[in-house]
Amino acid sequence: MLEKLQLHLITNFPFLKGKRLFLAVSGGMDSMVLLHLFHQLNYEISVLHCNFSLRNLESDGDEEFVKHYCKSKKIPLFIQKFDTKQFADDAKISIQVAARKLRYDWFYEQLVDKNFDYILTAHHLDDSLETFLINLTRGTGLEGLTGIPAQNDKIIRPLLPFSRVEIENYIQENNLQWREDSSNASDKYFRNKVRHAIVPVLKELNPNLLSSFQNTVENLQQAQSLVEDASKLVFQIVVQEENNQLKINLIELLKLPNYAAYLYQWLKDFGFTAWGDIYDIVTAQSGKLIFSETHILLKDRDFLILYIKESHTTELEIFVKKGIEEVKFPLKISFCNINDISNTKSNCIFVDEDLLQFPLTIRKWKDGDYFYPLGMQGKKKLSKYFKDEKMSLIDKSNQWLLCSNNQIVWVIGKRQDERFKITEKTNHKLQIKLY
Repeated sequence: MLEKLQLHLITNFPFLKGKRLFLAVSGGMDSMVLLHLFHQLNYEISVLHCNFSLRNLESDGDEEFVKHYCKSKKIPLFIQKFDTKQFADDAKISIQVAARKLRYDWFYEQLVDKNFDYILTAHHLDDSLETFLINLTRGTGLEGLTGIPAQNDKIIRPLLPFSRVEIENYIQENNLQWREDSSNASDKYFRNKVRHAIVPVLKELNPNLLSSFQNTVENLQQAQSLVEDASKLVFQIVVQEENNQLKINLIELLKLPNYAAYLYQWLKDFGFTAWGDIYDIVTAQSGKLIFSETHILLKDRDFLILYIKESHTTELEIFVKKGIEEVKFPLKISFCNINDISNTKSNCIFVDEDLLQFPLTIRKWKDGDYFYPLGMQGKKKLSKYFKDEKMSLIDKSNQWLLCSNNQIVWVIGKRQDERFKITEKTNHKLQIKLY
């Protein structure tokens, strides 16, 4: 197994040599084999151990076991103890999800704090098969059928080519000690039911199941790679990226016979789950919205627009005192007295400073807001102005106003108000410029 691993590392992970590596070690059979192998290969390693406090004395025994082993081999060890049950209750998530989040959050913290390069875990081929079956049972896309990835960002799984039987044989051949997790025997958890009830039957039906599975996963991974390549090529044709938004051109999208597959590829990383609603929004009325925890998808005429849920800026007001030359939040705007008023671009206006009442305010628009558009007679509701300008819901929600005593001076970047314009009687000309 040592030689097979060495060849695997040289072929697929040559960049690990000379890097600082953390090994995630629970004390169980798999992780102890991982630790023993890498210690023999003379990589620069340290150990991370999580005590999740889920099995009382047994959990503490795992910690002491790992501590004793690392001390005997002079391997640096870092331990973190968690109150996993309390965390799961507070976050209203399952114990398994809580433990996973706590573990990986701490792993990444240690990477940064200790200036290490990668974290190695002991997932193996049987783990990958179980993950495949779990995802298949629950329903998944192609990506969920490609098994556990060998590398995910800074997490590397070097034992994926090895079966549980190979690991058990290595343990016996090298007379290694390890700790049995009593929860592994319980069918309380879904993964254990798959491991104990389903996998043995499949192996009985096909004694070469793991080999067949490995070939299948390689084929599926190649298919997934093709999907990702096609998705990127079509993305360049159909999608525009601007102002932290994605704009999906529906006219171009609907030319594709399988447009739903492309939508899934482009939107799957933004927290959406209601895929039926997302596919239906393509032909829905303009103004339809779909929400994830972090993003909003808007149907706006011939586009789907994806944008981040806005932070609490709707009620925000920024005050601009007299004499201030620049504000930097929420927009960068400069104020200066000037005689040259030749700049006529939309990012710049000129007003009669004596007509302003300070402090000015920068705020979002509200229902009922109106202004007197420069060059026009009479007032106009802001909502009507937005409609005439064909502004989307996103554009309207992102629009800021500059106001004097709650009177609109400037629909910032769009239109100045007539009431504050410069005239022959103006003594102090103020330039207001948006950057």
